[in-house]
Amino acid sequence: DPGYSRFYLSLDDNLMRLFASEKVANMMRSLGMEKGEAIEHRIVTNSIEKAQRKVENRNFDIRKQLLEYDDVASDQRKVVYEQRNELMDSEDISDTVSIIRCNVIDGIIDAHVPRESLEEQWDISGLEAALDAGIGMTPAIGAWLKDDDTLHEETLRTRIHDEIENAMKAREASVGNGIMRHLEKAVMLQVLDGFWKDHLAAMDYLRQGIHLRGYAQKNPKQEFKRESFELFADLLERIKHEVTRLICTAQVRAEEDVRMIEQQRRETTNMQFQHAPMSALAAEAAPAPEPATAGPTTPFVRSERKVGRNDPCPCGSGKKYKQCHGTLA
Repeated sequence: DPGYSRFYLSLDDNLMRLFASEKVANMMRSLGMEKGEAIEHRIVTNSIEKAQRKVENRNFDIRKQLLEYDDVASDQRKVVYEQRNELMDSEDISDTVSIIRCNVIDGIIDAHVPRESLEEQWDISGLEAALDAGIGMTPAIGAWLKDDDTLHEETLRTRIHDEIENAMKAREASVGNGIMRHLEKAVMLQVLDGFWKDHLAAMDYLRQGIHLRGYAQKNPKQEFKRESFELFADLLERIKHEVTRLICTAQVRAEEDVRMIEQQRRETTNMQFQHAPMSALAAEAAPAPEPATAGPTTPFVRSERKVGRNDPCPCGSGKKYKQCHGTLA
């Protein structure tokens, strides 16, 4: 019949095993069909067409889910790339760095000196340690409070900001405006690129196991969006803290120091080159060691039979050889 289609299908074919009806497989086994044998029947044709549609629908669902997961990463990628392009196009990012530094300092102060709180609730030692670890500066906050009884939460916060900003202005004046602008831009780009690569790896790891949330009666897509947003917010905070720490703690050398270090390096290199020919001449003048000549060797031949460790000792003591003269030292 020309209306019938001709198919070659294996009994253990994954397509029939996963998507086709079990009746078709049982029928083929009962008929005793061999592997690779031609199958011609409308029932088999319709079953294979249904199986193909199921496979296509399943692949479509897989691609759709992957696109939905990728849309979340695409939104984050768009935000990061826009910020990076702005950094590349800007020659002066001092205002952005200053705003980031103020936000970081406010966060550190809020963790130890809550807003609208009493002095008994303040953790001054913890605040000084956090400022030292976060920005490499330790204002004498405890001494301020002892000398000035009028300091409260707002005025203390303002004084800390002023102290740190004055220190940064003094450092900028010592190293130069151009060097400071170059340092800020280089640090910002380096931190952004490094943390973004780590964030992409974390997102990929999260997507691999997010389907397990379905066992807890949760929507994996919604959970992925929620946790990816938390990861992105944490990424931005870590970038702010790292940029502030590196810029505040970076040691910038003056041009005179750079010239001095370069001069010392050149002198050391010249001294090495001057001593190198002397070493070469000494090596040439030194007589070469004569190779050791070994005479002809003869194989060792045992005159008597080798005594086994469990054999009686030849001394006649009656003990085994390993317990008498064959004892290991």
